[in-house]
Parts: sequence; C-alpha cells; structure tokens
Amino acid sequence: MARYRLSAPAKADIAAILKRSEELHGKDACIRYRACLAAAMRRVASDPKGHSTADRTELLSGIRSFHIRHSRDESRESPVANPVHVIYYFVTEPGIIEIVRVLHDRMEPREYLARISHTAQ
Repeated sequence: MARYRLSAPAKADIAAILKRSEELHGKDACIRYRACLAAAMRRVASDPKGHSTADRTELLSGIRSFHIRHSRDESRESPVANPVHVIYYFVTEPGIIEIVRVLHDRMEPREYLARISHTAQ
C-alpha cells in the first residue's frame, strides 16, 4: 500500500490553507477542500509518477508536483469547484512519498523550496 509523509512545512501549509478556507468560504467548504487535499495526497502516493504529476527538477533535484485540481472529483464530499494548490513531493523509497510543501498555484515555488533538505536528492 502506498503511503505518504508530511514534512513540518507541509503540515503548516495545510493548516493555514484550511484555516483560510474556513474563514473565506465557511466550514462546509473547508471540509470539502480538506477531502480534496486528502484525495490528492492518496493519489500521488499511489502513483507518484502518474500522468498528472510533473517532474520539477528545475526547482530542486528529485522533486515532483501535482496540482490538486486533478483530484477534485475523487473525494466522498461534493467536488471543490476550483482547487488552487499544488503538492510538492519526493519519492523517498518504493511505496512512500514525502510531501514537503503544499503551495497556492500563484506562489513562486522556488522561494518556498529553497530551504528544503531531503535525503533523496
């Protein structure tokens, strides 16, 4: 079974995303967005080099990304109309990925990934 781990910055990203989602859109929307994020993380863990993922070695050696819009219909909750976040991750070993950041798609990832250290590099 494929698994994922969240780095401390990724955990902080998700907490901030969900807090902001609830502030802007309400509790129900926050629940749907959380489900969308969880579905995206499960999808990436199950197929880390799948067709909707991208090799982002121009940012950092070995890093990949996945826009959560590709999982918007995969949760048990009602679909999120316009997911706007990207998961950045490494394949650490067979069946395990490490999610290092979850960033808004308008953010410049190079700025947020510059301080990432990872053993798979």
